[in-house]
Amino acid sequence: MLNSKILCTSALLALAPLVVTAQDMTGENTQPNASDATPGPVSKVALAQDLFDHATENRSAVAALAAAQIMATIAAEDVERAKDTQENPDVMVEDAGEGAADGPADAGAMFAAATEFAGGDPAITGLIEDAIAEGSRGRIGGASRTLSRLPGGQVDVFEVPFYGGRFAEIGISGDGDSDLDLLVTDENGNTICVDQSYSDVIYCSFTPAWDGYFLVAVANMGSRRNSYYILTN
Repeated sequence: MLNSKILCTSALLALAPLVVTAQDMTGENTQPNASDATPGPVSKVALAQDLFDHATENRSAVAALAAAQIMATIAAEDVERAKDTQENPDVMVEDAGEGAADGPADAGAMFAAATEFAGGDPAITGLIEDAIAEGSRGRIGGASRTLSRLPGGQVDVFEVPFYGGRFAEIGISGDGDSDLDLLVTDENGNTICVDQSYSDVIYCSFTPAWDGYFLVAVANMGSRRNSYYILTN
């Protein structure tokens, strides 16, 4: 379970404040119409990772190819983000492992897996080769990502700004080595998103009511390191 008390140390993050207009900023910083917005690039990354997990579990070349084609359309910019990493009081880890992977699968790794799962089937192999030749044509931007290597039993806390009235997306894309949980709160301490499912692929979307910072806590619930991306639009 991800304890909201871990967010208290986010005050240690020294980030420049947003310029906000005078308005009522009490209550929950969300608008009720987030579900009406069109999902953006972060949601597509989450979809691709979920699909690839299914493909890997079932050794499905077709599913891996579909995941790779989705990932190939996303152009994400690598950015630096300040964070505070601390122990998670809800998880006891006696011997933390390094983890087998060093980041989530990208389009290239997904294409490679699809080729392996195809087992030489000429029809599927031909589709994979065509998709690779198509490359990144039609790529969409708008996503920013930061790679974090989070040891088992620890929590990363980020402070992420979003503009009021604009659809906001947060995605977590792990390497599969452990379960990750997510808690997002606004500056008033209200819970915006929480995900405690047994997965390291998480998606959260909402529309802020005003310009503000949101605290994003990512907890490694396992004993092995998870090298994950935090993505925002």
